[in-house]
Amino acid sequence: MALKIKDKKRITEEVAAVAAQAKSAVAIDYHGIKANQMTELRKQAREQDVCIRVIKNSLARRALADTPFACMSDHLSGPIMFAFALEDPAAAARVIHNLAKEIDAIEVKLIALDGELHDIAKIKQLAELPTYEQALSLMMAVMKAPLEKLARTIQAPLVQAVRVIAAVRSNKEQS
Repeated sequence: MALKIKDKKRITEEVAAVAAQAKSAVAIDYHGIKANQMTELRKQAREQDVCIRVIKNSLARRALADTPFACMSDHLSGPIMFAFALEDPAAAARVIHNLAKEIDAIEVKLIALDGELHDIAKIKQLAELPTYEQALSLMMAVMKAPLEKLARTIQAPLVQAVRVIAAVRSNKEQS
């Protein structure tokens, strides 16, 4: 059933609004994905704040025109589904990459980040980037390590002195 013009405008505006807010976008060929697999993809995407949209290529070109993802417009062909990462730039790549391991039908077509089109081979690199929370915990661990080492170094002579005194005491008690 053909879409009416008002429906096309509404869809285009919705996708343009999502794309304007998104940090990154991944376009995949969804041909051959089963309904239950699509449901699982959408579920995982929702959990990671990724917006999944299936849209005709002609409407996608219009929707992406004034967004950072306009670079994708020239490469749209065939059945394409967009995954827009709204918070974490690597979230869309992470969702698609993880599901592509399980579902052979998923084929990555385009990856755009910061208004630039990237090589699709970089999806693994992008998917393995730490989340904000993970990066923060790594940074805190790196900052905490020198302080812990300093505390152990300062404490070491005292611990050794206590061990020597305990050894001397036990030695005298035995004799």
